[in-house]
This record gives sequence, C-alpha cells and structure tokens, in this order.
Amino acid sequence: MPTVRLTVSDGDAEVRARVLALDLADDVTENAGAAVVDADLVVLAVPVGAMGAVAAEIAGELSPGAVVSDVGSVKEKVLNALMAALPGVIVIPAHPVAGTEKSGPDAGFASLFTGRWCILTPPAEVEAWQTERLADFWRLLGAKVETMDAAHHDRVLAVTSHLPHLIAYSIVGTASDLETVTQGEVIKFSAGGFRDFTRIAASDPVMWRDVFLNNREAVLETLGRFTEDLTALQRAIRWGEGDTLEALFTRTREIRRGIIDEGQDIDTADFGRPH
Repeated sequence: MPTVRLTVSDGDAEVRARVLALDLADDVTENAGAAVVDADLVVLAVPVGAMGAVAAEIAGELSPGAVVSDVGSVKEKVLNALMAALPGVIVIPAHPVAGTEKSGPDAGFASLFTGRWCILTPPAEVEAWQTERLADFWRLLGAKVETMDAAHHDRVLAVTSHLPHLIAYSIVGTASDLETVTQGEVIKFSAGGFRDFTRIAASDPVMWRDVFLNNREAVLETLGRFTEDLTALQRAIRWGEGDTLEALFTRTREIRRGIIDEGQDIDTADFGRPH
C-alpha cells in the first residue's frame, strides 16, 4: 500500500492548532497553496460559496494530474466555480452524505462515513477510471458510492437535506418569536419533535447560508411544492378531514421504515438516546 501523507490548511489559527493537538495530519499550514504542492488529491472542505476563491488560490501550485474534489452539499454551482478557476485540472465534485450538526476538527469520528453514501458528480470530460479512483478513496473510508449528474444531485438534496434544514431554522425561529410563549418555556418543555428540530438548526450558519444561496432554484422549487402540501394539510385540519390526515401519516411512516431498511438510521426508540 502506498505511503499516504495528509496536509491540512485552514485560515483560522485556532483550527490549525486543534488539528495539530489531535494529530489529524502530517503537516498543517496557513497557506492553501503550500498545502497542495505535490498532492495527488485535493479536497476542499469550505462553505460552498468560498469554493471558487480557494480554488483560485491553489491553482498555481497544483501538480499535473492532481484531482480536485470537495465535500459540499451543492454540486452544480461548485462544479462551475471549480472548473472556471481550474482550467485543465481534473475536477470531480463529491458529497459525502454524512455528518452531524457539529463542525470543526473535534466533530469527526472514525465511523463517520461507514455505511453512508458519497455522491460523485463528475463532468462529462472526466474519464471513468479517474472517477473510479476517487470512488475507491471513499470506499476505503467506509462509504457507499453513487455517481449522478450535478443538477440532479441538487434537486435530490433539496428534498432530503436542504428543505428539512430550512424548515428547522424556520420552526425554531418561530418558537423564539412567539409573544405568548416565553423562551424559557420553549426550552423547558421541548418535546421530542421540537428538540430534534433544534439539533438540525444548530448546524453551521455560514455553511447553510451558502447552501441556500447556491442551490436557490432547486430549493425554491421544492419549497413551493412543500407550501402547497402544507396548505392542503392546513385545510384538512380546519375541516376535520381525519381520513386525509391518517392517509398522509400512514404513507410518511412507510418512508421512515424505508430509511431504516436502507441502513441510513437505526430502529432504536428516540434515536438511541440514553434515558
């Protein structure tokens, strides 16, 4: 097995110090260009709105044949930004569908990608063997790999990730703004549903700001459909249409069972929380 050396770059001195303290890399540097010298694979782990600027910063230091990838939650805008900043470079965007609401060097753990999907969105000019090499990298980290068109990825993730985060931010914000309910009561009497929304809403605000701005078309399309469905649900509640509500709740329960069967969550009460 070839020797692997990992170099990490970050503009935040505290982050670099923490990476060193945790012994997460062989080298740590403030300069992104210095970090990519002689690298075979470069992975950009920055907010999607910063991808183009970081790519431009490292462009002059990349070795011939180096692959540049990322881990962002939006793919079409990222692909366009990377290809514009890195003409002639092998660019293969990636999205490991894993992680928690935590971020930073301390948020990682050994099984983070185990059994999770990593979606690759290579442009047409990338050869199949190059994509497969990156797929092998993610498989070695424990992930399952899927390849799809970047625009299709963004439509799928608008439904499965981006809209749920938007709803979580909205619900938690609404709760904090209600004049008839105090913030202390919201915190003290949080039932399971609201508590889980607050976990999602605790995600990194800069990262999610950029996600929504860079996937706005797909998010707005999905949000429009959600608004229509929410209006229909509101009507069913107003007019006491119990059969309509029960049919919807039965159908959505099956989706939950499918997620468990796919291995994307565990069938443990209250998400396995200790009591």
